[in-house]
Amino acid sequence: MLKVEELTYNYISQFCDFEKDLVLTNHFHSDWEADILIINEDGFSHELEIKLSKADFKNDFKKQYQNQKTKEKFLKHDKISCGDYPCNAFSFLLPQGMVAAEDIPEHCGIIEFYHNPDSWKTTFDEIRKPKRVHEEKFWKLFDKDLMLKIMARNLYFKKLEVKGKFEELILPPVFLQKKIE
Repeated sequence: MLKVEELTYNYISQFCDFEKDLVLTNHFHSDWEADILIINEDGFSHELEIKLSKADFKNDFKKQYQNQKTKEKFLKHDKISCGDYPCNAFSFLLPQGMVAAEDIPEHCGIIEFYHNPDSWKTTFDEIRKPKRVHEEKFWKLFDKDLMLKIMARNLYFKKLEVKGKFEELILPPVFLQKKIE
């Protein structure tokens, strides 16, 4: 069976231009995690949510979040559809034929994929383009410099995890000490 990481790799390697687009995977924003977040050179953003089962797809519409500042509770897709959401567009990346297009809200794009286990080739078909839910550029809503610093820190943590060195550190890194104090 195709793993989410393999599907993600196949999609971004076919459709993203790493010289022009900022491509993030498993990136937290807006109280939830984006499976794939693409910010183009003009500053417009597109979140792709990968769903491999009908149950996982249905659960996405039950997700409730609470605004950290106002404590307001909301459903994820209500927030997206009304434009009170940092990304300009939202799409589902689904196995071919798993969910009928009419069962997916109109604001959501639909990208279906087919994975051939014999040739290990994955093809993608854009069934419906996402609607742009607002015109604000991503960098107007987020501090670009801070985000780049956080990305660099996260990359460093991942490097330590991969090398198995994180547990060997005697003292916590300085940026962790600031959180503790």
